[in-house]
Amino acid sequence: MPARAVGRFAPSPTGPLHLGSLVAAVGSWLFARSAGGSWLVRMEDLDTPRVVPGAADEILRTLGRYGLAWDGEVVHQSQRLAHYEAALEILLKKGLTYGCACTRADLARVASAPDRNDPATPGVYPGTCRDGRPAGKPARAIRFRVPPGFFTFEDLLLGPFSEDVSAAVGDFVVKRADGPFAYQLAVVVDDAAEGVTEVVRGADLLSSTARQIALQRALGDATPSYAHLPLVLGPDGTKLGKRDGALPLPALSEERARSTLSLALRILGQNPVDGTPGEMLEDARRRFDPRAIPREPFRAGGI
Repeated sequence: MPARAVGRFAPSPTGPLHLGSLVAAVGSWLFARSAGGSWLVRMEDLDTPRVVPGAADEILRTLGRYGLAWDGEVVHQSQRLAHYEAALEILLKKGLTYGCACTRADLARVASAPDRNDPATPGVYPGTCRDGRPAGKPARAIRFRVPPGFFTFEDLLLGPFSEDVSAAVGDFVVKRADGPFAYQLAVVVDDAAEGVTEVVRGADLLSSTARQIALQRALGDATPSYAHLPLVLGPDGTKLGKRDGALPLPALSEERARSTLSLALRILGQNPVDGTPGEMLEDARRRFDPRAIPREPFRAGGI
């Protein structure tokens, strides 16, 4: 008998939710609920300087306003540091991490060097500290020693995806120089701990998936299924944000909130009915067709 579906929505409490966030929340909710599964909420609040006081509570109130009820307790990454430290210790014992002394300035100099072998990929870590740090330089960040070869998965919406992380990214940071654990490590540890079976999120995170699979394998964790939803873009073609003049969802009137939920469902290729948010979601859950979700981003103005 297949395992019960467990999905999740994991916003960063750096401000109120906008249309793009709502699309991700509704999409992940529909995948989980249409399969009779549970839907969890996690606050990705590790980057404490960017966290806005009160934003997490506002996000939860907004989800409730749209009828997006979650299961269990809300997890806050800032309260799970010991779990990330334990995972880091596992990787260390396996010889899969090392201290890196490189500063951003160091990496920028390497990327711009005239004799660099591959100037077309300046973001790839060149492996400066992989076999030992330069003499007299203390470790700053901790990097994951990426194994060679491709990491492949079948995206439920976008089809097969394969990436040679070693060539495309290089050894990536799992604990930053300024202290916080990196997103890639924390999300893998949390998904495993919560038994997440499907990760449904925006297409901007597609490029992170191969790195997360690499960490899952290194830690002995199961790999969930992945579905990357169409992004909501602003008028300039970039991911929708406050700079585009999009009203935060909490600021919308009840009428505009309903129309915004209807728009989010249409962006996901569903055919919403009129009604309360709860009625709209329940109808969409019953008739949910993931095959109708567009593969292309949606370009929006203000909402």
